[in-house]
Amino acid sequence: MKQIFLLYVALLLISSLTFAQAPTVTAAPNTVFAGADGKFEAAPDTVLVQFNISAHADSAKDAYDLASKQAEQTRQIMRNNGIDPKTAQIGSYSIQPMYDWKTAKRKLIGYQVATNVTLKLKDFAKIGPITQQLADSAVSESQSINYTLDNMEDAKSKAVEDAYRRARAAADSLARAAGRSVSELSYASVDTFENVRPMPIVARAMAMQAQAAAPTEEFTPQTVNVTAHVNALFTLK
Repeated sequence: MKQIFLLYVALLLISSLTFAQAPTVTAAPNTVFAGADGKFEAAPDTVLVQFNISAHADSAKDAYDLASKQAEQTRQIMRNNGIDPKTAQIGSYSIQPMYDWKTAKRKLIGYQVATNVTLKLKDFAKIGPITQQLADSAVSESQSINYTLDNMEDAKSKAVEDAYRRARAAADSLARAAGRSVSELSYASVDTFENVRPMPIVARAMAMQAQAAAPTEEFTPQTVNVTAHVNALFTLK
């Protein structure tokens, strides 16, 4: 009997903790609260090609000179594909010593110069040639592409509108079931999310298949999905 009583107390504690974690809504009389998810899906209109330029040498000057040479190769690749190098953006630049940690006393073995570059393209047909030529020239050790929307705020607004319509429909259904009708919006909160996913491309693997089709060729870019959640409080007639 004692074991049954202890089990009953434990269940009450678990139940009270579960209800304590549930969100609560403070609503005035004659109001109805509704929450709903909405979404907007669109084909991307912009691609971000991101890659790095990295150079290693025995001295800082030699590493800098090599990185400058690789940067010029990158600019020439852009020009060959009808892209103004000024449209590319540098995200970071660093020059740092490299050490050999195999011995008890570290040994300076050279210097590394690294920079990250982001290129925004509207013409998706240029993705394959650009990434392939960067790989063939051994300029970049890694690359990634992100498909996105240039006007993301407009997509978010449409997702919010869809979420609000769903929340209002839910509130209308509940009010009708109670013999009432929904009046004005009293309060609302909004959260939006987007699913921009990077697609990594390993440059070294591409270099071994110089004659093969580009990894992105003939495939359809992934759609951009924007979701929103709306919580709305309405007054009742």
